[in-house]
Amino acid sequence: MIDRVSGCFEGFSPEALAFLREVRERNSRQWFEERRRVYQELLLEPFRALVMDLTHTMLGIDSMFEVRPAVNKTLSRIHRDTRFSRDKSLYRDSMWLTFRRPRKNWRDAPAYFYELSPSSYRYGMGYYSATRSTIDRFREQMDADPAAFRQIASLLEGQTEFVLAGEKYKRLLPTAHPEDIQEWYQRKSLYLVCNRQVGERLYSANLVRDLVSGFELLAPLYQYLLALRAAEGA
Repeated sequence: MIDRVSGCFEGFSPEALAFLREVRERNSRQWFEERRRVYQELLLEPFRALVMDLTHTMLGIDSMFEVRPAVNKTLSRIHRDTRFSRDKSLYRDSMWLTFRRPRKNWRDAPAYFYELSPSSYRYGMGYYSATRSTIDRFREQMDADPAAFRQIASLLEGQTEFVLAGEKYKRLLPTAHPEDIQEWYQRKSLYLVCNRQVGERLYSANLVRDLVSGFELLAPLYQYLLALRAAEGA
């Protein structure tokens, strides 16, 4: 699928990262409103183009993904909701996109993401904030059919792009699974992530190719997690 990338996205710019650094340092309504057009040109439009270039691939993974290249659809808001936060900063110094099914309880469903910060970026797939019942269901399925999960996990063995992340339980849960599978079993939530420092690939269409190949690599795990939702009737 990599050769079917449309070519709309041409890369982010160093100026876009400089803008995010300024957001962190200035973070006032007057400052942002005076530079709203800069935000739209340097961040919002490239992110929209990136979503459009990834759409064919993502719909091939899940035809029910939300793929509209718009804020609050696939794109994050730069404005922060400070009502229930100790951090009263008005604007975020990062921006991200997500591919997920449109549903009210999306935090409990697997999703793909890409996030850009002033000095780094990351991308991957997993749960944003899974409930205990979802992770319990994940472990129950591993216990019921360890061979099926081993087959999924083996697809990620030997690759160096993604690492398994997510908070672990402080007290280990009893299980007979081998140590490598326990890395999955002992987590309160989980996701696969690739963390990268800013480099030349960020400034070119090569970023699309990286995301296409990485997201396709994670597709079997996405389907496995999605099947858990179907089994729950969610």
